[in-house]
Amino acid sequence: MSLQASYPYYLANTPQAPNADLVVTDKFTQQPAANVALADAQTIDTAIQAADRAAEPMARLKAYQRKDVLIHCVSRFTDRFDELAHALCIEAGKPIKDARGEVTRLIDTFVIAAEESTRILGEVLPMDISARAADYSGLWKPFPIGPCSFISPFNFPLNLVAHKVAPAIAVGCPFILKPASLTPIGALIIGEILAETDLPEGAFSILPCRRDGADLFTTDARLKLLSFTGSQDVGWDLKNRAGKKKVVLELGGNAACIIDHDADVRDAVNRNIIGAFYQSGQSCISVQRIIVHQSIYNEFRDQFTSAAAELKAGDPKDESTFIGPIISDKEADRIESWINQAVENGANLLTGGTRNDNVINATVLENVPHNLPLSCAEAFGPVVTLEPFDTFDEALNLVNASDFGLQAGVFTNNIQKAQHAFSTLDVGGVIINDVPSFRVDHMPYGGVKESGLGREGIRWAIQDMTEPRLLLIRNTMDE
Repeated sequence: MSLQASYPYYLANTPQAPNADLVVTDKFTQQPAANVALADAQTIDTAIQAADRAAEPMARLKAYQRKDVLIHCVSRFTDRFDELAHALCIEAGKPIKDARGEVTRLIDTFVIAAEESTRILGEVLPMDISARAADYSGLWKPFPIGPCSFISPFNFPLNLVAHKVAPAIAVGCPFILKPASLTPIGALIIGEILAETDLPEGAFSILPCRRDGADLFTTDARLKLLSFTGSQDVGWDLKNRAGKKKVVLELGGNAACIIDHDADVRDAVNRNIIGAFYQSGQSCISVQRIIVHQSIYNEFRDQFTSAAAELKAGDPKDESTFIGPIISDKEADRIESWINQAVENGANLLTGGTRNDNVINATVLENVPHNLPLSCAEAFGPVVTLEPFDTFDEALNLVNASDFGLQAGVFTNNIQKAQHAFSTLDVGGVIINDVPSFRVDHMPYGGVKESGLGREGIRWAIQDMTEPRLLLIRNTMDE
């Protein structure tokens, strides 16, 4: 199976290929794999005009019509499952098993959106709370916010697009989408499938473009919501330039996992191996810091290090590969430099730290100073740090010391400690007896502090993509 030689972008539901200027590489071989059409500023402006015109016909779509579009997508994603997984493996360097997992989640996300499209509920509002309102009745219901702007990242080129596109269709919002330039093909296949439906003209545009030409995605006042997933530096800058539109930011993390003294060590090792190294650690909720009770620290460290050393790194097309390439040489250089910096400053390299082109082997370190990037910044690679703790509150404080707050994991069999962690940890989600990397696509997902604003997950995205509208009626009939 191979990719198409070239892919168009989608402008107002229609494929167009005025050029083939964006070269998409195979992230393992680093050779060109396909060419993609690039949009310029005029094209983006045209797309926004089309979305603006489509706002009214999109809002008029009935729930069953929106659901039918989403169900069509589910059917076509299923038909093209292997093609989608192969495209992911090539353009993102994602190990093929992880790629299949992401296609499964893409389908799940659209299924959830189809279900939610028919239950976007309002509420009767009792008005007789005082004598002056006794003759009134009230209700409210949500209405689509209007044209939306979406900017998606490279690491989940299907499912993180789905978490923006699917709720927009479910609620009736037209949108423009900028997929990551490193991994645009999955989003364009989604566009090809959407183009098979009878969505109103202008309902969607999917436009790969250079970052320096994408300013309208952020600044144009015709767009009523900006949803961005990516790095914190870029995200906060976009928020500052977004004007009056609503902004949702899903940013970075350096997720921590606490292993308390009563945890099943073997289970904790197995789950954290997956949490730290799945899809080469290129996830904002990848386990980066593991904090282990001193009484089991040596046992956990030895088992975890041994398991990490056995993980196969290399060609993502190989069914036995667990760790594929880092997305670019630039990012591989950064990760490698952070590992070397930690070792130079006294960290103990337990395994890994080696590199072959842009593939970095599973790397485990201990005694990493807390002020170094490998501990306090987002590594976004197959690297994890270990450290012991004495008291549970000490472990919670270590988690909270981060500038980030996306998700955290806690392995404990003590329900009181689980509840204490839930009350204390300053994060968007607390996962008990599993890794912070665990996500199901109907969950509210997002973070605090440098990790962003707002929540994704279909129900929560629908809330952001709607505005509540109140209807108040005064009863003028005589009784």
